[in-house]
Order: sequence, then structure tokens, then C-alpha cells
Amino acid sequence: ISAYNTASGGTGGTGGTAGGAPAMPLASPLMGGLNKKKKPFLGVPAPLGYVPGLGRGATGFTTRSDIGPARDANDPVDDRHAPPGKRTVGDQMKKNQEDEEEDLNDTNYDEFNGYAGSLFSSGPYEKDDEEADAIYAALDKRMDERRKERRELREKEEIEKYRMERPKIQQQFSDLKRKLAEVTEDEWLSIPEVGDARNKRQRNPRHEKLTPVPDSFFAKHLQTGENHTSVDPLQGQFSGLATSFPGGLNTPYPGGMTPEAGELDMRKIGQARNTLMDMRLSQVSDSVSGQTVVDPKGYLTDLNSMIPTHGGDISDIKKARLLLKSVRETNPHHPPAWIASARLEEVTGKLQVARNLIMKGTEMCPKSEDVWLEAARLQPGDTAKAVVAQAVRHLPQSVRIYISAAELETDIRAKKRVLRKALENVSKSVRLWKIAVELEEPEDARIMLSRAVECCPTSVELWLALARLETYENARRVLNKARENIPTDRHIWITAAKLEEANGNTQMVEKIIDRAITSLRANGVEINREQWIQDAEECDKAGSVATCQAVIRAVIGIGIEEEDCKHTWMEDADSCVSHGALECARAIYAHALQVFPSKKSVWLRAAYFEKNHGTRESLEALLQRAVAHCPKAEVLWLMGAKSKWLAGDVPAARSILALAFQANPNSEEIWLAAVKLESENNEYERARRLLAKARSSAPTARVFMKSVRLEWVLGNIEAAQELCTEALKHYEDFPKLWMMRGQIEEQSENIDKAREAYNQGLKKCPHSMSLWLLLSRLEERVGQLTRARAILEKARLKNPQTPEIWLESVRLEYRAGLKNIANTLMAKALQECPNSGILWAEAVFLEARPQRKTKSVDALKKCEHDPHVLLAVAKLFWSERKITKAREWFLRTVKIEPDLGDAWAFFYKFELQHGTEEQQQEVKKRCENAEPRHGELWCAESKHVLNWQKNIGEILVLVASKIKNTF
Repeated sequence: ISAYNTASGGTGGTGGTAGGAPAMPLASPLMGGLNKKKKPFLGVPAPLGYVPGLGRGATGFTTRSDIGPARDANDPVDDRHAPPGKRTVGDQMKKNQEDEEEDLNDTNYDEFNGYAGSLFSSGPYEKDDEEADAIYAALDKRMDERRKERRELREKEEIEKYRMERPKIQQQFSDLKRKLAEVTEDEWLSIPEVGDARNKRQRNPRHEKLTPVPDSFFAKHLQTGENHTSVDPLQGQFSGLATSFPGGLNTPYPGGMTPEAGELDMRKIGQARNTLMDMRLSQVSDSVSGQTVVDPKGYLTDLNSMIPTHGGDISDIKKARLLLKSVRETNPHHPPAWIASARLEEVTGKLQVARNLIMKGTEMCPKSEDVWLEAARLQPGDTAKAVVAQAVRHLPQSVRIYISAAELETDIRAKKRVLRKALENVSKSVRLWKIAVELEEPEDARIMLSRAVECCPTSVELWLALARLETYENARRVLNKARENIPTDRHIWITAAKLEEANGNTQMVEKIIDRAITSLRANGVEINREQWIQDAEECDKAGSVATCQAVIRAVIGIGIEEEDCKHTWMEDADSCVSHGALECARAIYAHALQVFPSKKSVWLRAAYFEKNHGTRESLEALLQRAVAHCPKAEVLWLMGAKSKWLAGDVPAARSILALAFQANPNSEEIWLAAVKLESENNEYERARRLLAKARSSAPTARVFMKSVRLEWVLGNIEAAQELCTEALKHYEDFPKLWMMRGQIEEQSENIDKAREAYNQGLKKCPHSMSLWLLLSRLEERVGQLTRARAILEKARLKNPQTPEIWLESVRLEYRAGLKNIANTLMAKALQECPNSGILWAEAVFLEARPQRKTKSVDALKKCEHDPHVLLAVAKLFWSERKITKAREWFLRTVKIEPDLGDAWAFFYKFELQHGTEEQQQEVKKRCENAEPRHGELWCAESKHVLNWQKNIGEILVLVASKIKNTF
């Protein structure tokens, strides 16, 4: 081929040399003959448009070198992971042909749909094709939407049905998973490990048999592989090197045969062995809590008793030792270096070395107090005493060394002897005097203190201690002397005031405190108000009332702006009450009332303070002064009258109210208080006359309501109805009158009239929840359930987001037995009023028992501080017999809202079942003090006509008896 191509002027496949470059002449003598017959076109440029090989048809063919080797149909394809049917070249070619050709066979034809494939897939895709496709797609979408709702609903029902038949594991355990939040860390850690899934041989491997290696083995093999740097003794003995001359190789002097690397550090080997053992034991330890059959700490106890207990590494200790040694050598008179060295040796267990070092330190630093104290600490008993004695000789003025010497003595007399010796040398030390005086009897202590104050005239504590031990006269002299010596200390003045008070000279107390303030200011002392109030509180706790009040009066106004006085004093009084200093608070209120005699709020605060913390007499005395200064403050008059009435003094209560009438003519509150006083004491005629007078002179809706109520409870129904009709002429927008009218008719079984009264009331007062509820309950009672439901629906429309009406709607359905509707309504109610406590409380008990806890958690998230929710949680714990938790939640409820009567009733019922007699009485007493007025069950009993004269305690018992444990 190459010869042919050369002859023809190039290869047909590559097009040859386009320009036909001149060929190089062959420089061989053998080819000489050929050169004569050379073709004329050789070496000549090709003519224009010449294509090599065109004349013989040798253009456009492809050779193997261009396309690679030929592939057989059965050859495997390059893709090693090709699926079956595509693994050979023939398979792939067949597949490509099938893809390209459309299957127009009759078997692929359908009368309705036509051919399965597209007949025109190979044709061009034009604009009208795109429009047609868009129209078809829109039609498909429209048709799909028509059936979408039905289809989705059907799918949803099928999924729900499937989920009910086969619930997810997650749903089955949702309530249990919530409990995981309560699991404590200790409970987590105590959960056992899962079982070991390994086979028996892996679980129980045979114990390795370990034989301890003798130390001789280590010694023998320690130098294996090292170069010998010394001559073998036997070799030297028999090789002629032995000589008797001194200086020979066999010399007995040290240094000749010292082994260089052959010494064995047995301590390091012991430590390595201990570390290895520790590692083994820590591997044995359990991964959860460190518990194991082998207790590593206990096992190592014996080893640790032999090895010094230190936290650091051996090398660190060596470094520290080296550093401290260099410090000591560089500066031997530096005490901390000796102390640190001794402590290092003590920590590493070398106590004797530590003692030797510190004693060396005392020699080098004999004037260092710290070195001597450290030496005394490290030495045992008797030696320590000797060390301290030596220290005293070097440092006769050191207080700490004397105290250390006293502490080393075990006998009291020996301690006294040491301290007296100390005081001879250091008579100015307050600390030594204090320790010495504490050891003495009172009489000896007094003598010592009299000497102490001479030596230390500036110590307040010593002066005060002496004053406490002296008689009254001597104490006065002592305190006067103390004032002369220390004119800047307030404690001496306060002690003097307490002394005078203790001896009955209360008139002197005020003078002393005033003089104290003046004297201290003269001596440049700043009067710190907070400190003085703290001192006053301490006086109060110590029983020095007069001193406490005098201090408060003297300092209460210091450093306060006039406009801040009232606010600051009230805060101070509250602070004193919280600290238990009641006399201080009383003094602050007294001072505030002197400054602000006409401030009603201050009088009220003081009155409530006396009511909670004082006696009845102190309260009444305060209220008498209060009404004299604030005669227009009705609440103060009423508090005074109530206090007298509760004490059983009805005439005095009447006289107070009469005075109140004079000060506040035509006051509704005072009229009604007078009526209540008379009616509670069975003076019904007087009450009627008072109400008639009030209606004529000060007619208000409440006065009319109380008039109707009085006649109603006394059984005069006709008079009550007349009064009610008269009242409604004047006050038709007062809903309580409509309620009373309807209830009176209802009591008389006049259902139609009652219904009419409620309907008329609702026209005038459409926003009165109670009227809507009364009307719906009336309809429900007569069996008109549909009408009751309609009334409540109308109420919800007129009063949106009203939880009381939603609650009644839910209960109406529940009472009718329609629990599903009740649940649906409750869900709607919670959507409209998501933060309503009464709705959440009801929702908890609408759930089945297993779901109640979950619901209560949700309720607490939404209404954390709502008393109804807290009460529901308490009832939940009660139903689960978790007595302690239930009691905690009941206490929390009555604390957060003491006015909720239902909470007190449930709490009392709970204590009746699970509490002691004392707990029951405690709840009852607290309830009477709180005087609750609200609550659904509470109001149903307290406002009932038959219970109008019952007190709080009786109503509590009554409500508790009506409660049934149905939750």
C-alpha cells in the first residue's frame, strides 16, 4: 500500500499532500538509472483544483484507523453494569431500530384511543400544535378540578380509616412519650444496657493468665543490644591486665567499674505497673455508671497507701523540686520558697523531708511569721509546741503565733496562760483580747474588759461587751467614756438608748438618738439611712421597741426629696414587714401619717397593716384617728364599723355608721352597710325603714336591688314584685333587677312570666351574660332544648368572644348526651377564645381519661396563671389519687386567686377525704379570712334565698357537700 501511495502521489483517505511538495532526490548510486526516466510531474506544483486520487475514484473512503476495529453483534458493550437485553452490541442496535420505527401493527390499535404511540411524533412541532396542546391541558385540568374535592375527601376518609385500623407506633405512644419530659437524669442513667448479642465465646472470653515477671529478668535483659563499654572482670583477671599497682584497671577505688546504663529504677517500674493496672480496671468499668464487679477505686486503695498521693506527673514533680531548689539556693532568705518546697514534699508523701526543709527555712528566715506557722503545722504535737516557743523568742510581737500556740494547747487553763503571756507582750491586739475574754467567766471577763478598753480604747466591740457586763450606772459611765474615745461610731449611741429603755427611761431614748445624729454629723460622719433602718430592725428583733421607733423617726426623712417621701416610706414599711420588723413598719406608718394626715391611701395602708399584723384595739384606734382626718373616706368608716360588728359590739357599729352618715350624707355604701348590719342582726323592720329612707333620699339601683332582695328573702314576694316593678321604671338598664324579677317568677313556677322578664331584660341589656344564661337554663328545664340552643347561639352572635356563653353551649350539649357536638363546640370555642381559662378547664374533663393529662399540659401553656386551669389540674391529680401533688396545686390555686370560692370548696372537699382534722380547719380558716365572693358553684349557694344569713364557713361546708367526685 505504501509503495502504491508513494507512486500515486499521496493517500486517498487523507487527500495526500495538497501542494505536492518537491520530493527529495535519492542520493544512492544504485538509483542512477531511474533518474534518467523521471516523470515530468514530479517536483512540479499541482494545478489549480487538483484533487489527488479523484481520477481513479479513490476519494471519500474510510479506513479502519479512522473508525477503530469492527464489533461483532455478540461482543459485550463497554458498560459493565448494563441491564439484561442491552449487554451486547447487537441488542443495543436492535433497540435503537425499534425506537426509531413506530409500531403501526393492528394489535397496537384501539378503536377509541387510536394507536398507543403518537402517529406524528417524527413530524415537526408547530405553533398550532402548541396551542392545541395548551387547550387540551386546560380541559384536563378543569375536568380534574371538578372531581378534585370528592376525590380528596374520599382519599382522606380512606387514609383515616386505614390509620384507625393500623395506627402509627408514634400515635400509639404519644401520651407515653410526653412522660419522657419528666424523667430525671438519674432515672436515665439507671436504665440498663441492652443485652449483649455476641456469641458465648466472645461474651465470656477466657481470662488471660498473667505471671508476674521477677525483677532479676529485667535486670538481666536491660542491657541487651548495647555496646560493651567495660572489660569483663573474668577477662581482665586472666588476660594479664590485672596489676597490683595502684591506678591499674583492677583498682578498688570508686569510679573504675561504675555501670553506666545498668542501674535499675525500681520506683519507675512500680509506677508503670500501677498505671497499667489502673488502665485495666478502667476498661473493666461499666460505661453507664462506672459500676463493675471489680471496684477499681477500692482495689487500688492498698497501692495508693504505699504510693504518695499527688495529682501531678512524676516528671512535673521533679521539675518543681528542681526549680524550688534553685530558688532556695539563689535566695535562701526568701520565705515563700521554703514554704512551697515543704508543701511539695508534703503533697508527694515525704512528710519527714518536708519537716526537715521547713526547719531549715526557720534557720534561714527566723523573722518570717509564715515560715514558723508552717513549721508548727507540719510538726507533731509536742514538737510543734517547741517550734512555737522558739518562734515566740524570735517574734515576740506576733499575734498569729500566740493564737497558734493557744490552739495547740488542749487544756483551758494552759490556753489562758498562753493568752495572758501574749497580752503582756502585745497588749494592743483586739483579737487577742477577744479570744482571752471568751475563755473567762463573766466576772473575770468584766475585769479583763475594763483593762482591755484601756489598752484598746478605739475598739467599739470591747466597749460594748464591757457595757453589757456592767451594772446600769457603770454601763452608762462606760458608754460615755466610749463616746469620748470613739466619737464617730453610731453603735455606742444606739446601745446607750437600748440601755436606757431596758431600765425604763424611755423619755431619754429620743434625746439620745437625736443627740447621736447631731454629734455624728459634727464629727463629719455621713448618716446612712439604710444602715440606721437596719439597726432599727435589729432593735425591734431584740425587743427594744422605743429605741427602734426613735431611730426610725430620726432617720426616716434623711436624704429623700419631698415628692418621693410617701412612695419611699411605703416601700420601707413593706420591706420592714417582709423582714419581720413590725414595730419598725408601725413607726414608719405613724411618721407618714403625721406628715400626710389627709392622705386616704396612707391611712388605708396603715389600717390594712393593723388588720393583718396588729390587734383589734390597735386597728380601731387607728381608724378613729383616720376618720377624724379623712371624714369623706367611706371605706375607713366601714372598716371601723365592721371591726366593731365582728367583735359583737353592734351599738358601737351603729354609732360609727351614724357618724359616717353625718360626714357623708346620702352615701350609698354607708346606707347599705347600715341595712346589712340591721338585717344580719335580725332587725328587719329597722332595715326596711332604712331602705325606705335611702330610696327617698339617695335612690340608686343598688338601693332598690337591696330593698327587693330583703323582701324576697323574708318571704314577702308581692312586696318584692312591687318594688321590682317600681325600680325597673327608673333603672330599666340595670340587669340584676331583671334577673331578680325572673327568678322570683321562676320560684313561683310562673314560667311564662319569668321568660317574659328575661326577654324584656335582654332587650334592654343585651350584653348581660347572666340574663342569657338564665333564659337558656329556663328553656332547658322545661324541656325546650332546641330553643335553649337557639338562645345561646343568638347570645354568641351579639356577644362574640364570650367564654361564659360558649361554656354554657358546650355543657348544654353534654347534658343532652350529645358528646360529639359538645366536643365540636369546644374546639370552636377554643379557636375563638384561645386564652380562656374556664374553657380550657372544661376541655380537660371533656377528654377521655388517657388524653386528659395531654390536654392539661396544653391548657397550662395557654393559661399558665389562670385559677380555673390550676384548679382543673389539681382535680386531675386528685382523680389519679396523687394526693401530695393535688394538695400543692390546690394551694397554688387559692394563693393566686383567693376570691374564687369554687377553689376553696374543692380544696375543702379534698381535705375532708384525704386530710387531717387540722388541715380541714386550716382550709376553712383561710377561706373565712379570704372572704371569697365569686365562683359558679359558690355563687349558686351564697346567693340562694335560703342561705342569705349563712356565713362564709357555713357556705363553704354547703358547697363542698354538693360537690360530687364525677371527674
